[in-house]
Amino acid sequence: MNAANSILLSPADNVAVANGRIEIGAVLPGGAIATALIEPGHKVAIKPIAAGEAVVKYAQAIGRATEAIAPGEHVHSHNLVFESGRLPVVPPSEAVHATEADRARTFMGYRRADGRAGTRNFIGILASVNCSATVCHAIADEANRTLLPRYPGIDGFVPIVHGQGCGMSATGDGMMVLHRTLAGYARHPNFGGVLMVGLGCEVNQLTLYGQKGVAAGKRHFNIQEAGGSRKSVEKAMLVLAEIAEEVGKLEREPIPVSEIVVGLQCGGSDGMSGITANPALGAAVDILAGVGGIGILSETTEIYGAEHLLAYRAASPEIAAKLDGYVKWWEDHVAKHGASIDNNPSPGNKRGGLTTILEKSLGAVAKGGQTPLNGVFGYAEKVTGHGLLFMDTPGYDPVSATGQVAGGANVIVFTTGRGSCFGCRPTPSIKVASNSTMYHVMEEDMDVNCGVIASGEKTIAGMGREIFELIVETASGRKTKSEEFGYGDNEFVPWHLGATL
Repeated sequence: MNAANSILLSPADNVAVANGRIEIGAVLPGGAIATALIEPGHKVAIKPIAAGEAVVKYAQAIGRATEAIAPGEHVHSHNLVFESGRLPVVPPSEAVHATEADRARTFMGYRRADGRAGTRNFIGILASVNCSATVCHAIADEANRTLLPRYPGIDGFVPIVHGQGCGMSATGDGMMVLHRTLAGYARHPNFGGVLMVGLGCEVNQLTLYGQKGVAAGKRHFNIQEAGGSRKSVEKAMLVLAEIAEEVGKLEREPIPVSEIVVGLQCGGSDGMSGITANPALGAAVDILAGVGGIGILSETTEIYGAEHLLAYRAASPEIAAKLDGYVKWWEDHVAKHGASIDNNPSPGNKRGGLTTILEKSLGAVAKGGQTPLNGVFGYAEKVTGHGLLFMDTPGYDPVSATGQVAGGANVIVFTTGRGSCFGCRPTPSIKVASNSTMYHVMEEDMDVNCGVIASGEKTIAGMGREIFELIVETASGRKTKSEEFGYGDNEFVPWHLGATL
């Protein structure tokens, strides 16, 4: 093995990243010799690092050395710990730009009555409360069995169920977030119609959602008023047949690519995620922003320690201040629960080479590309504007993606280094692998292989263009691998805030 099998991300770094297994005796950047076996994605020192000195990757501190580290040694949890600290911002490299041809492009989508653009034509069966979840599943199963074959223009009947809606306060953050999330799904442009089903006695009453303005073809009823579970399924079939008659006639039509709204996710990350897949997705976001589309970056706990890089690119001081406010809220929130944000890297993250939340965050923000940050939104708020936006969410992928979809994401792009499997109907989810080994092992779940960046076969800009093209194709109806398998019925997970009563 030679120095080409390790990656130095910045001349300011004192560690390199193994691009494949580094054997003892291998030559490293700068001429250092590996003194330990370094697994793919893990870090190796290329300069002497004193005890207490910052370990630097991406030209940013990712933590502090707990002991002296000699060149060639493995740098990981045994000699590196989290310590909050941020280095001066290195001006971002030039963004990948959209062309005039890009700006003139369209995708084949569904134009809804409220003017928004859908990429799928589902009908949703939404539960107001956990107590109606089983009935919602039964309704969706029956509708997919008996109605769907009659309406090929409908992509399917989707149960949107959850574990909340009662045993909680009728006021406060918990109910506000649940209501905002469900309302966001009810009016989502990927639903041509919606049926909401409650039990009847829950805190989250169906009357809170109004009779109009949530979604075209919206209906609702309570199980108790329908006469029970089986009668509710029978009643739902009559209602859904009426909705399907209208929704099934809809056809795709050309819509400007500026109306694509992409939720940016990463999960099951590894040491290559911030080097290959995330920067490539960032390049795609730069193109999307250039055509007037929206990329939603989220997971506040996974940009922690790198938020100053986003603030540096904020379009206004107010936007930067709003982002900082959410970061401070999270610091206070986790402290109240006796936790640390640095608990975030999972065992799988660490096996893949990530050590601290700072390191993970520096790689995660790369999904946002280099374009300005044009807005900051609360969880599940309807996003507006264009370009790169930020939504405050937890780092837990299903909760984060649920907020993005509620906010209007009509496509999700999800990068992974360990092999996360995910779908979030009604929004299609594109899976992007950070390394070729995992991609080939889990090819049935992965749509894109960015491991070819590490091997030198393709560039970040080139893969960014490929991801952008796949986003447009997916928005036009091309099924992702998670859709083909059937993911998406169990990944609706609204953020649960407040006390369970």
